[in-house]
Amino acid sequence: MLDVTERDVSLTEWVELIAEYEHNDIPIINIKEDGVTYDAIFVGGGAGGRFGGSYLTAMGGKALIIDAWPFLGGSCPHQACVPHHLFSEAAALLERERRLAGKLWFRQPGELKVSMLELIEAFRNLRNSAHAVMNFQTKSQLGVDYVLNAKATVIDPYTVEVAGRTFHTRNVVLGMGAHQRPLHLPGGDLPGVYDYATLVEDLDYEPTRCVIIGGSKVAVEYGSFFQAAGVQTTILTRSPLLTTKSLHHVDEDLRRYVVDNMRTSGIQILEGSTPIAINGDGKVEEVVVKTAEGDTVRIPCDFVYNGTGEKPLSDLASQWLGVKVGARDEVVVDSRMRTSVDNVYAIGDLIGGPMEMFKARKCGMTAARNIMGQDYEFDFSEYPDFLHTTFEVTWVGLTEDEAREKYPNVVTLQMPPKGIDPSTICLPASDGTMLYAFLRPEDSGFQKAVIDGDTRRIVGVHHVGYGAKDAFQYLDYLMSRPEGLTVDDMAEMNELFLNPEHFIQLSRLRAGSPNLVDL
Repeated sequence: MLDVTERDVSLTEWVELIAEYEHNDIPIINIKEDGVTYDAIFVGGGAGGRFGGSYLTAMGGKALIIDAWPFLGGSCPHQACVPHHLFSEAAALLERERRLAGKLWFRQPGELKVSMLELIEAFRNLRNSAHAVMNFQTKSQLGVDYVLNAKATVIDPYTVEVAGRTFHTRNVVLGMGAHQRPLHLPGGDLPGVYDYATLVEDLDYEPTRCVIIGGSKVAVEYGSFFQAAGVQTTILTRSPLLTTKSLHHVDEDLRRYVVDNMRTSGIQILEGSTPIAINGDGKVEEVVVKTAEGDTVRIPCDFVYNGTGEKPLSDLASQWLGVKVGARDEVVVDSRMRTSVDNVYAIGDLIGGPMEMFKARKCGMTAARNIMGQDYEFDFSEYPDFLHTTFEVTWVGLTEDEAREKYPNVVTLQMPPKGIDPSTICLPASDGTMLYAFLRPEDSGFQKAVIDGDTRRIVGVHHVGYGAKDAFQYLDYLMSRPEGLTVDDMAEMNELFLNPEHFIQLSRLRAGSPNLVDL
């Protein structure tokens, strides 16, 4: 056992400790006072558990966080969110190099050589630095107790055992997360089949041709990275790409722009297809697929990526406490994160989609506030969303089609305007797309604001490009207020540059009119 309670562990020392303890099962203990009864024990130290424990402590409560890894932060910095952002940034840079090859200072076509292994290794080398910050911050600045590198056993809603010790609590908060759903088809376990976690942990060769099974957000993002890195990629998806339930409110015009752009990059997208088997003599060599037309096709490959989504790790929650579990293996909770068992809460990926960081963190906060006596609800059915292809793709609110089903008078402000060939207009020229605007206008982006013309409220905003993503959390807040966000409000804002301020410009061009029309 490593007891760090009285040690002043620096960030550098935390990096070294995490690396040392990652491959053993020696517990790391940070317990300020023995024998206390905690207000809540958070089983799982990912985003939800860490933020929940910290919020509860800030409110004056006593929290204990337990995690099986030697670090806090969970899979996001270690295998999921952080590497996906790194790979997406690489994809954007690589794709720009390829599309602008031979122009200005860009290298000639074919000169760009990429090693996926080098990029993955660069991530591996520094990923523990993020965890070190979380271990340090939670102990030294937030004052939260934790036991790391040890698996908990929940005896009942008031008793948790870990590292040979028994801890007492008034509430248990379950946050064990989720893992990749396996491929249930012949050859699904062959060497050469990877998912988001095994990719960064186990890949030891340079793939040349990839088949992605599934049409999830992860499939779209990783597929864009693989293709940009020079790995010929095929995506197999049963439904049209970007129409899965996990991707709500994707506007059809935006969807077509994004999917067409992915095909322009060279990705083969087989919609309406069903994988039958993965074949190979000791390693992946081909995927057999039934196409939408009913044909059986064999796709040669040396790399298969599982993009079918994640399964909540609810087995132990059910076994320990008998909590209600839903049809998709999610622990069922109400808007206060309460499960079917008194004094037991569940948060994050464990309660099902959306598998998003904002949801996990705010779930933890919601559980903490209710445990501490506040009546606080969290509805995560509506939220801004994004993904990466060559571009940042971001949206919030209703699609144009959804708005037309709800409102009799729908107005859109769009760039490029409807009916205009994108290759003939270098707009929306913005941060990150100026070179495209002048060298490949069709790649300068897309945006649309959807407005209820009668109330003048903006009910949906959709964007493809760069530099707009962070603004959408604020747009979501403004649009969700009782008074909403009107086209007139948008026109009153002071823009800094072109992106996402195109929405401000377009609004200002129309806001003077008492009767709004499309632009």
